[in-house]
Amino acid sequence: MDKHQILIKKYFEEHNFIGSAMESFNHFIEKGLQEIINDNKEIEPTIIPPDVDEFKIKFDKIWVTRPEITEADGSKREIYPMEARLRKLTYSAPIYVEVSAHINGVQRESFTTLVGNIPIMLKSKLCHLHGMNKDDLIKHGEDPDDPGGYFIINGTEKVLIDVEDLAANKFFIEKTTGTSRYIGKLFSERGSFKIPHTIEKTKDGIFTLTFTRVKKVPVVMIIKALGVLKDEDIMNYISTEKQYDEILTNLYEFVDIKSEDEAVDKIGKMIGMTQAKDVVIERMKEILDKYLLPHLGIEPEQRTIKAQNLCKLLKKLMDVYNGVISVDDKDHYMNKRLKMSGDLLMDLVRVNMNILIGDLLYNFQRIVKRGKFPSIKVIIREKLLTSRIYSSMATGNWVGGRKGISQRMQRLNFLETMSHLQRVISPLSASQENFEARALHTTHLGRLCPIETPEGTNIGLRKNLSMLCKISSDSNEEDILKIFKDFGLKGAGK
Repeated sequence: MDKHQILIKKYFEEHNFIGSAMESFNHFIEKGLQEIINDNKEIEPTIIPPDVDEFKIKFDKIWVTRPEITEADGSKREIYPMEARLRKLTYSAPIYVEVSAHINGVQRESFTTLVGNIPIMLKSKLCHLHGMNKDDLIKHGEDPDDPGGYFIINGTEKVLIDVEDLAANKFFIEKTTGTSRYIGKLFSERGSFKIPHTIEKTKDGIFTLTFTRVKKVPVVMIIKALGVLKDEDIMNYISTEKQYDEILTNLYEFVDIKSEDEAVDKIGKMIGMTQAKDVVIERMKEILDKYLLPHLGIEPEQRTIKAQNLCKLLKKLMDVYNGVISVDDKDHYMNKRLKMSGDLLMDLVRVNMNILIGDLLYNFQRIVKRGKFPSIKVIIREKLLTSRIYSSMATGNWVGGRKGISQRMQRLNFLETMSHLQRVISPLSASQENFEARALHTTHLGRLCPIETPEGTNIGLRKNLSMLCKISSDSNEEDILKIFKDFGLKGAGK
């Protein structure tokens, strides 16, 4: 046996082919579900009984047990994958949530309830096959060489395909045809929503920002609306080393804005708000808090940080205009992120959890209107979440209008099965040219297979992970910041 063969053999004795997919799913079960619940911790119905001042529904803890099945007579027992395949069942486990209702700050009821079922990935931590040896696997009707990493929905084996997308919360500058030579784009992602931000330069040399309802509003005006009013501060936030002439034009244009409210009111008028001044200011501040760079936070305290970040984005765009740095390469794998099974399921559960909460509120308010005060336990529909998750997994139609995310696993031969479990798709349209996106990039080396891609319209858009590829998980920003602070990093103005 050659040296390289020994190395590869040794590698696969310690590492699983689809270990990254397993890690992604395990992280979703252990941490992701709780994050979704934390985002929806307290719910307040708008219609409450007349004798009650305040009513809140609180979600506390969420957990998933092992896969089980409820038979026709109501009895529950464990189910193994082979039985699910043969009886055309879904290999899934129940999700439980601790719910409590509070009247005027006093707890009325507290209980644990089933909110739905979630399909379980084979050989993940919650699967009955996890940690089984060869003999036990054979005893349960499984192939000991089967890698797992897929789901069983109504008896059909389904794979969740990894989706490759541009990294969120990162500012990319590209060349454009139009009035401005370059355009800067950033997708700010928080929870389930992703908000595109665009910065461009007009013919007059004014830098404008576009996000949600706010269309082409001067950036300096937004920075002043966020509370940074002194021109000197804006200049320093952009750069302390060198003066940018372009920014002087922008500052001079809005030199008469002396207060935060004045800037906010002007932006409101620019985007077509016609209400009274105080209403415009209140609504506009809410838009700036919630929809401007939400990944930095949605509280009023983060306004200064948002203003500082906008200054840094402006500096990058001006550096590209001045030829100091070049435009970003969107096909460089540093600028891409892969959404694996855990991330995809998180998107799916988050959207459907909001639908479940909306349904719960609707049912509660409908009963309150009739003069009754219902128990929360009665109005949670567990079938709603389950049926919506099963439907997406069975059809492959995902939230956000994406199609083909969940596919029937190909079992023609073992190599094809392994290939299908390692597949990566790009969200770009197969009918458009997108030459650069289809081309082999040098950063694919060791990460993606340079050969395995289909002929025809999907060439270069449907790829496969390389054999030794391992996907690192998303790092926690707070942990990284703590390390830097320990090394002596100081925040702005300190």
